[in-house]
Amino acid sequence: MNRLTRAFETMASQGRKGLVGYLTAGDPNMAESERRMRDALDSGVDILEIGVPFSDPTADGPVIQAAALRALNMGATLSKTLDLIARLRQDCAQPIVLFGYANPFFRYGYDALARDAAQAGADGLLIVDIPFEERGEIAAALTKRNLANIPLVAPTSAPERVATILETASGFVYAITVKGVTGRRDDSLPDQAEQIRAIRACSALPVAAGFGIGQGTQAAQAAQTADAVVVGSALIEAAQAGRLADKVRELRTALDSLSSRRT
Repeated sequence: MNRLTRAFETMASQGRKGLVGYLTAGDPNMAESERRMRDALDSGVDILEIGVPFSDPTADGPVIQAAALRALNMGATLSKTLDLIARLRQDCAQPIVLFGYANPFFRYGYDALARDAAQAGADGLLIVDIPFEERGEIAAALTKRNLANIPLVAPTSAPERVATILETASGFVYAITVKGVTGRRDDSLPDQAEQIRAIRACSALPVAAGFGIGQGTQAAQAAQTADAVVVGSALIEAAQAGRLADKVRELRTALDSLSSRRT
């Protein structure tokens, strides 16, 4: 069984909401990046999402763009990111998702990427900018290696489009909570109940809500309907300020408060 499936089944049986934490590989350098990721895992992250730095991250806001630039300036590459995953996997039990854009993955080769990602210990890939109609080759490579093919569903996606996107999905569904790019918002998130219902009508996969979540209150709000929340920009900002573990614990406490209310 894939680690992602096992993790979501365990959280569901415990009545817990999941915390998916995103950090960019190689930011601010590979050694410090690895240390930060271990801190995040030790502090309460259930699933680690590792971003492959890319020069043109179209879905990402200024915080993650800056992290990618710092990493690239220090020589971060997809190959080095896979090596990082392999080192983490030596003593990390949590699922690891590789997040990235099509260009580096295409240049590496989809079959080679799936092979090497699985060998390193990754559990799935989340590719931002490959339309469903063009995912056939990478989807086949991922399936062959038992890697999850994690889709993103936008808040503007029509129900019929959602159904199409989820036809070959696995692992979990990434529900984008806001229009626009990544980055924490200071106000409340839009009500996503209808979006989550549309996803659940098409798939039994767990749903993780992301984009715009940076505070404990927002995480708890999103987790009212989702199975997990994804936090990236807020973790990078906290890491830059030396407060990563504190931010993870804040988010974890907010999510765990939902579990305590249901018992």
